[in-house]
Amino acid sequence: MLGGLWSGVPRRVRVIAALMVAVLAYGTIVHIVQLVAGWPRPYPWAPAWLEAYFISLTLADALAAILTAARRLRGLQLAVLVLVTDAIANGYAVYGLGPPSAVAQVGQAVVSLLAIASLIAYPLIRPYLRPAQPPRASAGGVSG
Repeated sequence: MLGGLWSGVPRRVRVIAALMVAVLAYGTIVHIVQLVAGWPRPYPWAPAWLEAYFISLTLADALAAILTAARRLRGLQLAVLVLVTDAIANGYAVYGLGPPSAVAQVGQAVVSLLAIASLIAYPLIRPYLRPAQPPRASAGGVSG
């Protein structure tokens, strides 16, 4: 799934990274569907700040997936941040906003397990990722 960019990386690490990218891609699709289906208020039951957060996941999930697939450290960092904060937000939505349904509880448990899995995967994948590239000095002189 991750192609030649990941050649030379142990298979176990490639599989874990591919699963993380797949989870984030799935999250992107879910949020797009929810956005389209519920436009202009896809989460009318949520306070404005929580609705804004869930809407922002549409882009955050996609960006984390793309950057992680490209072996960028910032992608993995964003993926962990997204999954952990999503678990917290879902926990608040399920248990803080009213009586939870069984389906909502299962969904929140799954998101929480994915967040925990991302924290476990981070140190396994991290050594194989590229840090952000520093800006290159301009050719032809010193700026100052």
